[in-house]
Amino acid sequence: MFRNPWESVEYIRPDRSFFDEWRGILALILKFSNCQILILPKMKIRRLLFLLLIICFSHFVSAQEMSFEEYNPPSTLVVPENPVKRAKFPFIDIHSHQWNVSQELITNKLVPEMDELNMGVMVNLSGRGYARDADDIDRQEYMYSMIRRMNGVAPGRFIVFTNLSFNGIGSPGWSEKAVADLQKDVENGANGLKIFKSLGLSVKDVNGERVPVDHPDLDPVWAKAGELGIPVLIHSADPAAFWEPMDANNERWLELKLNPGRRRSATNPAPFEQIIAEQLHVFAKHPNTTFVNAHMGWMANNLDAAEAHLEKYPNVYFGIGAVIAEFGRQPKRARAFFEKYQDRVVFGKDAYNKEEFYTYFRVLETEDEYFPYYKKYHAFWAMYGLGLPDEVLKKLYFKNAIKIIPGIDESRFPD
Repeated sequence: MFRNPWESVEYIRPDRSFFDEWRGILALILKFSNCQILILPKMKIRRLLFLLLIICFSHFVSAQEMSFEEYNPPSTLVVPENPVKRAKFPFIDIHSHQWNVSQELITNKLVPEMDELNMGVMVNLSGRGYARDADDIDRQEYMYSMIRRMNGVAPGRFIVFTNLSFNGIGSPGWSEKAVADLQKDVENGANGLKIFKSLGLSVKDVNGERVPVDHPDLDPVWAKAGELGIPVLIHSADPAAFWEPMDANNERWLELKLNPGRRRSATNPAPFEQIIAEQLHVFAKHPNTTFVNAHMGWMANNLDAAEAHLEKYPNVYFGIGAVIAEFGRQPKRARAFFEKYQDRVVFGKDAYNKEEFYTYFRVLETEDEYFPYYKKYHAFWAMYGLGLPDEVLKKLYFKNAIKIIPGIDESRFPD
């Protein structure tokens, strides 16, 4: 059936380079005229001229229109503004990722920026290197080298978590090796274990099957972490909206439109509810192990569920990385949550960007109204400040992290 090619004009983004834009237009034209690029030289002059005319008109139309992705007007609301570029108290960022960390980067960028932000300690969760393809021995040596380098250049400013290698999971002896590796990593300076979201989403066993978060081969690892007295910071699944229909009712529509690879489904690789249930099974099965549920376990938009979660699993803390926008749109409810569970939340940012910390500080510390978030595709709404009391801020910023992570220099933080 013939389809109107003008229906696809909205997908031509004016901010593309000239070459990419015209190549995209040409591809659309050839698609809808049932032509192939290889036969273009054989086309009759009349058809070629017709196509060129359409291309010119398409480019004119796309250049005149603004895409929805570009719409981002500044607010005209006049309200008091109290931007914050430095945290009120020294803080521990329990959720950061630093790999390929050179001595120059630490000395010339990270430490000076940490001082500007009032960040006392950064926890690097990518100890063995994020998404590295090296073998297990190389990954371990990489982490040991990182720990020595960080401690040598900036003693006491960095904590490193190790990561599991899932190579060969499901085969005899895998659990024993994983436990031995964890023990060795802690002996060499690692102070926690970070589990990436790949567990439950993309990790496969020796038979090519998805490895669930609560795979029985992992039970000895969770138990060993409890025995060693180190926390397990675990990220499971993605936001639930990634599994929902991509339509006008999906709050993450723009993010999925810009990043279609983030879409999930019941078979890609499993339902959201199933992956979360696997995670909860681990929490219940290992009450002697301390877990930090990254990104609030995707419950920051439902604080009733978040409260029930903390009540049910006393060995679990919440990390607030990448969900500050959820608190910023419900300041009264969020403040009540932080006050009630002030002993169970830890500060974390996730992706490191100095300027983005400003929004976290402003949401947590001020009572400002209707100020912008730094990523439109995460939150198209404005932020409101919670104005948290000092004692709650201190627990969120550093006291709770000191309580669960060994090796932190407490002298860097006030009483």
